[in-house]
Amino acid sequence: MEYRVLAINPGSTSTKIAVFDDEKPVFVETLRHDAGKIAEFAGIIEQYEFRKELVLKALIKHEVELSSIEAVVGRGGLIKAIASGTYKVNETMLKDLKDPSLWGRIHASNLGAFIAGSIAEETDVPAFIVDPVTTDEFEDIARISGCPEIERQSLLHALNLRYCGISVAEQLDKKFADINLIGVHMGGGISVAAIKKGKMVDVNNAVLGMGPFSPQRSGALPIGDLLEMAFSGKYTHKEMINMLTKTGGLIAYLGSDNGAEIIERIKKGDLKAKLVFDAMLYQISKEIGACATVLKGKVDGIFFTGGLAYNEYVTKALKERTSFIAKTFIIPGEKEMEALTQGGVRVLKGIEVAKDYQ
Repeated sequence: MEYRVLAINPGSTSTKIAVFDDEKPVFVETLRHDAGKIAEFAGIIEQYEFRKELVLKALIKHEVELSSIEAVVGRGGLIKAIASGTYKVNETMLKDLKDPSLWGRIHASNLGAFIAGSIAEETDVPAFIVDPVTTDEFEDIARISGCPEIERQSLLHALNLRYCGISVAEQLDKKFADINLIGVHMGGGISVAAIKKGKMVDVNNAVLGMGPFSPQRSGALPIGDLLEMAFSGKYTHKEMINMLTKTGGLIAYLGSDNGAEIIERIKKGDLKAKLVFDAMLYQISKEIGACATVLKGKVDGIFFTGGLAYNEYVTKALKERTSFIAKTFIIPGEKEMEALTQGGVRVLKGIEVAKDYQ
């Protein structure tokens, strides 16, 4: 039996939506929002009725009857740290998504559960979120930082990594819960995760302060020099955060976060572009090696995903440094809409049990 699932993935100035019948897409669309219109709202959560109405109009445009939807899945936002899986939208979750004190801010993805919950309530079907960025399956040893006041945190591209991990397990004709993988998501930020028996037990902080630098982020930095910058009086706290998370990495060195564009510069003989870009790939490889030690060398596969995985220059360089560890798999692009819908489908089919958020 096929199940029809609606997925909703809000971003800062867009909302991606998709309807799938099991693994078959009915339609996928990105709704763009005018920045001026978004600025009219007092905050992010206040946008949910506006965005919900656009989702409903898109369903009409694509001739998808609301009554045909059997579950609605929203992108998981900044909620409490939880294990991976599919979670039922409930009042506790919605309350936490409104609370900026949990993570110091509210992200547009927090809207996913609100829109999904509202549409699902009107049609009497279940509403879920799947594998939010705050997915946390760290083993205790991975939390120790070296400074008692600071605990290492799990912030990663969990949605895409787990979906791709399940896909790799299928290709290996094994169960995801029975194998060890290293998953590498390469987009504006980069997550390199050690996946042990289906659980993401260690990962660099893909937002701030850990692992390789990325197209937009600075990654791990020499602590002494970073402290000198922070206390130099040249930068505010906000400017430092922006520098490290939005305008660091490739942007800071090369003025661009577009991997394809930078590779074209390399092909034309830009030696600086080659050095910096290769340094990023070098650091990703080092992080993969670190994850191999977490898994004690017992690695069934390494997979590369995200936008940068489309480029052969990237994947070839990474495989040259890491293929001795395990077989490699390339799953290019961000499979967020597939991941959201399939999280709902697995619950509807009884493959997984929807969890309660507490």
